[in-house]
Amino acid sequence: MNIGAVLLAAGQSSKRDAALTFAEAGLPVFPCLSQGKRPLTRAGFLDASRDPDTVWSWWARWPNANIGMATGFASGIDVVDIDVGVARSGYAALETVQQAGLIDGEAARVRTPSGGLHVYFPADPANPQRCWQSAKAYVDFRGDGGYIIVPPSSLTAGGRQIEYRLCSLSSGRTHPVDAVALREVVDPRLPQPDERRHPTGTSEPTRLAAWVSRLQEGERNHGLFWAACRLVEAGYGTSDIANTLGPAAAQAGLSEREITATIRSADRRVSESVRHGSSRRESESPSGRTGEAPCLR
Repeated sequence: MNIGAVLLAAGQSSKRDAALTFAEAGLPVFPCLSQGKRPLTRAGFLDASRDPDTVWSWWARWPNANIGMATGFASGIDVVDIDVGVARSGYAALETVQQAGLIDGEAARVRTPSGGLHVYFPADPANPQRCWQSAKAYVDFRGDGGYIIVPPSSLTAGGRQIEYRLCSLSSGRTHPVDAVALREVVDPRLPQPDERRHPTGTSEPTRLAAWVSRLQEGERNHGLFWAACRLVEAGYGTSDIANTLGPAAAQAGLSEREITATIRSADRRVSESVRHGSSRRESESPSGRTGEAPCLR
């Protein structure tokens, strides 16, 4: 699979034909809102498919849908996302990591409607790398557990409809990006004396994300709070929790502000319980039975 060739062909096609191009190349895709990033399927990026019949049926139903592509192990593609804000952007950080030689294995670059960049890399199947975000550096990493919007999808920016478009292809040898080293450069963390050891397992976060994505109105905030507490108790930081549960909570219908506030509240609650020696488990399930596994509906 040559991601550059796929992006080139997709950029010259209708959204339906482009979605089929990705699927036929072995890249799992799913439909998102026209002019938006929110998934249209119930489980979002967890529904991503490379089956042409499934993909065709989605775009027959939603012909103007934007195209979401799962990143990481699912597609074999990792992406470094350079964001653009009102007064700042991630381009300064991009220049820094370029000078450090951390992104010299890129395969392609796609210009986003906001003026940012998606820099594509081959993923290493033997070394899956999880998503992370650096708000202060305006740089995100899209790997396992994430997705991106791909050409020829479009968003409305500045009153105009602007497409995601391929802007460069690499002529050199491509290789995976080291997401850990990248983060250490753009967003170095100060050591914390009481920092909890990060867990090594990934099955629980994946299960919780799937469960959160299926929450219904009236149970979404409490369900996200409960799931976030579970991960805080397991040793995850708020940034990792946001990367893991955030897209799933958005799929369930929560706003970015609600998601951020709920995760921070869960972190504070668990931290206060630890400091005060509380015996109550914040990971008590929404049904009230301690330790019960969440229902995967």
